[in-house]
Amino acid sequence: MAKIELMQLPYETDALEPVISKETIEYHYGKHHKNYVDTANKLLENSNFDEDATLKDIIRESDGALFNNAAQVYNHNFYWLSLTPTPTAIPKKLVELIKRDFGTFQNFKDEFIEKAATLFGSGWTWLELDTKEKLVITQRSNANNPLVDLHEPLLTIDVWEHAYYIDYRNERKKYLEKLWDLIDWKFVASNIVDYYHDLTEPCKEASELCDYIDMLQHENEPTT
Repeated sequence: MAKIELMQLPYETDALEPVISKETIEYHYGKHHKNYVDTANKLLENSNFDEDATLKDIIRESDGALFNNAAQVYNHNFYWLSLTPTPTAIPKKLVELIKRDFGTFQNFKDEFIEKAATLFGSGWTWLELDTKEKLVITQRSNANNPLVDLHEPLLTIDVWEHAYYIDYRNERKKYLEKLWDLIDWKFVASNIVDYYHDLTEPCKEASELCDYIDMLQHENEPTT
């Protein structure tokens, strides 16, 4: 039988203060995130997924309550990994890729925050690579995520109220503007590189994305 594990946070529960309080993370991670894991595992007991099924397999091949809870586990995992208490410089080649599809980095930031601020109800705002290898920003309600459209997730921000209400009450946009400084851009870039390594076919010649990926890999290599 498949089993989902609650991920370990990559930092302490107070590491994102003052932007996100320890109290928020204790509730968000320790109660909401954990509850999605526990509920998904109960639902898996009566499913046909075997022990080799990955979280992505479960999301892509399920619906209803199991999909909702498994997808929320994945979404929360991705959210915590999208943040860092240590500001990271944006890799130059990632900036170039963003400019390719959004004109300027400021355009990208403005669109991302605006879409996150205006998503109706609860959900997630994502930066994704679509099936044409273009960067897109999407508003996804409830548990929806890029995997359902065969898109590659690069970055996500949680706009369910439990992500920010303790610290910001109903000021979602203020939460988003503060959170921007905690985005782990190295994680974003690494997801593009991982996409390249997961391709079943080699990069096509003259693929602009593959050129960027090659440069991103070299840009992130440690110097001797």
